[in-house]
Amino acid sequence: MSAPDRLLSPGYRATFTVVLFVVCCFNFADRAVFAVLAQPIKAELKLSDLQLGLLQGLSFALLYATLGLPIGRLAERVSRVRIIAAATAIWSAMTVACGLAIGFGSLMLARVGVGMGEAGFVPPTASLAADHFPRERRASAISLINLGTPIGSFIGAALGGAIGAALGWRVAFLALGLPGILAALLVLVLLRDPTRGLVDGYAPDPRPAPDLRAFFAAVRRRRALMFVIAGGGLAGFGMTSVSNFLPIFLARVHHLPTREAATLYGAVSAGFLIVGLLLGSFGTDWLSRARDPRWPARGPAIALALSPFLFWAAFSATTLASAIPLLLLAGSSMLIFYGPTSGMIQNLLEPRMRASGAALFTMLYTLVGSGLGPTFVGWASDTFAAGAFAGGGYSLRCPHGLPPPGAAEDLARACAAASAEGVRRALMTAVCMMFAAALCFWRASRTLVADMADAQVSREAVR
Repeated sequence: MSAPDRLLSPGYRATFTVVLFVVCCFNFADRAVFAVLAQPIKAELKLSDLQLGLLQGLSFALLYATLGLPIGRLAERVSRVRIIAAATAIWSAMTVACGLAIGFGSLMLARVGVGMGEAGFVPPTASLAADHFPRERRASAISLINLGTPIGSFIGAALGGAIGAALGWRVAFLALGLPGILAALLVLVLLRDPTRGLVDGYAPDPRPAPDLRAFFAAVRRRRALMFVIAGGGLAGFGMTSVSNFLPIFLARVHHLPTREAATLYGAVSAGFLIVGLLLGSFGTDWLSRARDPRWPARGPAIALALSPFLFWAAFSATTLASAIPLLLLAGSSMLIFYGPTSGMIQNLLEPRMRASGAALFTMLYTLVGSGLGPTFVGWASDTFAAGAFAGGGYSLRCPHGLPPPGAAEDLARACAAASAEGVRRALMTAVCMMFAAALCFWRASRTLVADMADAQVSREAVR
């Protein structure tokens, strides 16, 4: 069997999917562990909610977004497998560094390093998947890899919460960071970098990859692509806001200890991530073939428009038993956009622009979503908590949202109630961004068919 045939064989495709699924698990386990341990980190390092938002948002997103497009451009020219392996090793080492932090500054530097490493995963992974799977299977294939998101989130939440409760939050970061270095070695040993456009029948092309000007010209020409990338970035604002502050919401509003809040967060987020990813990718792939090729954009538009109403109901629920099913429905509806978005970006671009397209989406998703979303929720939570605190003087009487040592029981209860109400209102406000995302996807559906035809003509011209 020739090398190209082997890389398109069912056996290698399965190996490729499983290995990148494992790497994706570590990617999101390292993110989830911070989210579930945010409350004990806040207490030990005496951080405000705004500082927690910065650590989960801007500090993580800073280099992630800055390096995303350069890495995407690099992935058009050099081995994508080596980029993924190096990135995995870097973010794993920086996760270990989080456990060694001694204050806000050092923890922020470690989080910047995590973001720097994770910037190297999505662009080359999406480009590799597009070379191994045909157009009608790309969204589904990428979503199978992205199932590492819920599984990794659950592992990071459950294992991180358990280790954090037993041995402290620092040990949890060490336990989840070190195995990622082994995953990086697995990538180098088992995966190979194919010819760009392998599954589409392209021969190796000795010419340089299209430059950045040609790439942005293609993006501007295909308006559906512009709206898909914009809609995905706006949806990321609500998605990362919920994912980073849901454990805090469960702990404060429903009075769960750290370990129980972490386990429940892991189970709920894994549930809605799995349903949303599979329903969004396989569902819209099927509807696109059987009904209308515009469904990859229409489906996310409808689901995103519904999700804020479901989240408002979940955040307003008075009991945990009623909140959980609503959170599962809301999260599933929110996540439907992700698989189709990745597939549409790959299908709307030529093979040697696909990593750049994934990188542009990742950059905007990170800046708007991971950067601004959690930061906004942290600021809004502090602001709403101050407004909800009876008698005023919240920042003085409840420093960092916590009662001072030895505070009277009434003051401790008042601080806790204001803190809980603050995060509830902040999350209810953040998910409103889903309406703007829905409009972008609906607008993308109007030109999707014509823009995909234009992309196909361009691919045939350079075959």
